[in-house]
Parts: sequence; structure tokens; C-alpha cells
Amino acid sequence: MARRKIIAGNWKMNKTPSEAVALVEELKPLVANDDVDVVFCVPAIDIIPVVEACKGTNIQVGAENMYFEESGAYTGEIAPAMLTDAGVSYVVLGHSERREYFAETSETVNKKMLKAFEHGITPIMCCGETLEQREQGVTMDFIRQQVKVGFLGVTADQAKTAVIAYEPIWAIGTGKTATTEQAQEVCAGIRACIAEIYDEATAEAVRIQYGGSVNAATAPELFAQADIDGGLVGGASLKADFGKIVNYK
Repeated sequence: MARRKIIAGNWKMNKTPSEAVALVEELKPLVANDDVDVVFCVPAIDIIPVVEACKGTNIQVGAENMYFEESGAYTGEIAPAMLTDAGVSYVVLGHSERREYFAETSETVNKKMLKAFEHGITPIMCCGETLEQREQGVTMDFIRQQVKVGFLGVTADQAKTAVIAYEPIWAIGTGKTATTEQAQEVCAGIRACIAEIYDEATAEAVRIQYGGSVNAATAPELFAQADIDGGLVGGASLKADFGKIVNYK
């Protein structure tokens, strides 16, 4: 059975609550598509108004991060129950910006993965290499390590529901994109890694997105690849063009 495509927008640190609602109203008719899963991953302060604005549409709402404890003295963090109570169904974990600027490690990402599954939130776990790592020929070594540590303790049944986003760090926000062949090669390598950890059936079920300056022009060819099941879209998800990415066919 073919995997259902999932196209998620990662808004990053953009849009005030009122701006977020205005953007949702603009995008609603443009992203209408019953054949793919559409997710808006928005800043924490925007979650409640965006969930409200998306009611009755095909849009699901995701968070951009989450902590791995239930509650407590963790100033500034957000607990999983806060997200589910607000109507969130996805969470982006381990984005390269979180790893680079906020010292997240694969070990902390793993703790968040386990907690997300515990609460019925679907994780979108990010992995990807720097330009230096690609030039050194260690791309798959590095990504396999991120995937293997990220999925420690995750059951096969849980893994089947997960989303993995391959984002070459050198192609995020730079306007550069990996070639279709490069993107497919790494996504196939990620699927092979999941098969090693679990089995072929689990690997076949996991959805793997490509993220790295995806736009309306590149989406059709990327999403046609055997191991690319959609995209995690940054800047383009804040524009009307996101509708063209969602309706790439």
C-alpha cells in the first residue's frame, strides 16, 4: 500500500498570533487537498488561535518543540499534555536549528520521541548533515547515528507512525536544494536504517519527508521519488505558494 504524503509547514519564529490567524485564513482554500496530510507547525504562542482557525479544515496543527517531562520546574518549556489539550497532533523534534543553537543532542531528542509517543503525538524527527560532513563523505554515517539514537526504545508499532524529516543543513534557508538524486539517496538510506533497527514492514510504513528549501517548482519531482513521502517546508510555508506545494500534482 502506498504511503500517504505528508506536507508540513515549519513556521519557525515567525508570525504573531493575529498574523498567524490571517495567514491560516489566506492558506485555507489553497491547501485544501484530501489526498495528503497537511500540517502547520507553528510557534507555541500561536497554537491555540491557529487550532481554532483550522477547525473544519483538512489542516492539522503541530508544535515546533516539546519537553520530555510531564510538568515541573522547567521555566520556558512546554509539556506534551499542554500540546494535546490545545489540539496539537504533531511535534517537530531535533530540528537542526534546535541542535545547533540550543544544544539539543540525539539523546534529548530520543527522550522527547518517547514522550511524544506516550501522549499520542506524532513526532516529525529531523536529521541531516552539514556541508562539511557531506564533503567528507560521512553523510550516511552521521544520519544513521541520529536515527539510531533517536529511535532507541521506540517500539516497531510506534515507529510505523513516526515521520522522519531529512534536512541537509546546507540547504535550509540558503536557497540551495539537494539534487533530487541526493535527496532520494539519503531518504532511501534512512529507510534502510529503520529496516535494520526493526524490519522491512516497519521501514515501509515510516514516512520520510525531504526538507531543504522545497518550493513549488521542486516539489513535484522530489515527491515523485520512491522514498520521499512529502516535505517539511520552511520559508515557502509562509506564502501562498505553499498551496502549490500541497497540490503538487
